[in-house]
Amino acid sequence: MNRREFITLLGGGRRGGLITFTFNTVSQGLYIRHGMFPRLPIYNFKVARELLMDRLKGAQLHYAPLEDKASHLHSVAHIDEQALGVSREKHHRYLINDSGVRGVIFYADDNCVGYAYISPDGHVGPLSVAEPKILGASDVALSIAVDHGMRITFPMVLVSTHEFGSWAQYLPRNPGFL
Repeated sequence: MNRREFITLLGGGRRGGLITFTFNTVSQGLYIRHGMFPRLPIYNFKVARELLMDRLKGAQLHYAPLEDKASHLHSVAHIDEQALGVSREKHHRYLINDSGVRGVIFYADDNCVGYAYISPDGHVGPLSVAEPKILGASDVALSIAVDHGMRITFPMVLVSTHEFGSWAQYLPRNPGFL
């Protein structure tokens, strides 16, 4: 979508949202002029697996591979509706069938409580949970990441025409997958 199409979309009264780079100040100014305001900072973090594994403590969820089957799609759609107010079924079908990404579904006892996608390079996201207490508020998640030796590698920001979603339950993947 070019800027003219984007402005037309906003002028048509539809809701809009996207993720852009924090250092892209010209585009952020354009978005703000057209009613899209910064809502959430998004940071990609990086840490050596060995360092992180040595620091993990406490109760852990168990997981299973996320599969393109009705029960899994229903569970993740329900979690997305709780967290974002929308179903992301098309995104899930795409990611589940992408051979370069591994999806997992999280369980506490026998209850589905979340999901995540992991890229071969270790990038995690999107990640979503049924209840905020599972993930913690974004400031808690950021503090935990830094306390575990993770470092910010790429800062982005979510901008939108209206506030939406529970960002204590959902962590986006990248600009292509809100």
